[in-house]
Amino acid sequence: MEVILRAAVDNLGEPGEIVKVSNGYARNFLLPRGVAYEATPGNRKRIAQERARLEAAEQARRGAAQAIATKLEPVQLTFSVRVGDEGKLFGSVTAADIANQLHAQGFGEVEKRMIELHEPIKALGVYKVPVRLHAGVHPEIKVWVIKA
Repeated sequence: MEVILRAAVDNLGEPGEIVKVSNGYARNFLLPRGVAYEATPGNRKRIAQERARLEAAEQARRGAAQAIATKLEPVQLTFSVRVGDEGKLFGSVTAADIANQLHAQGFGEVEKRMIELHEPIKALGVYKVPVRLHAGVHPEIKVWVIKA
């Protein structure tokens, strides 16, 4: 199925592009979320008219994300946690914990789902955690997990 993207999608394309995707991906993900719409002849005409507006809006979002990224790069978060005999944590440090500490430091625009922590941190150490602010804008924050 051919769809017209309304927003940037990782590994797929930029706004205004016509891309071919599987029917299930279009029906179950792209179309319901408003990220794309079907590439019908009427929609193709409409996208030609909207392309300039979409590109300007996308540039504004990318610029805002880049501004946040420059502020986020030097951020270092410290989590003081209880540990067992072998250095293993009681519990873990999750994306929600990182998001809450970022909110406390004034980064209210960073949500839990933007933090690319594939599994919770369960050991002491220093970790670099990427934050996905926008397609192509992935600053890394340094997370210190220390013994309480």
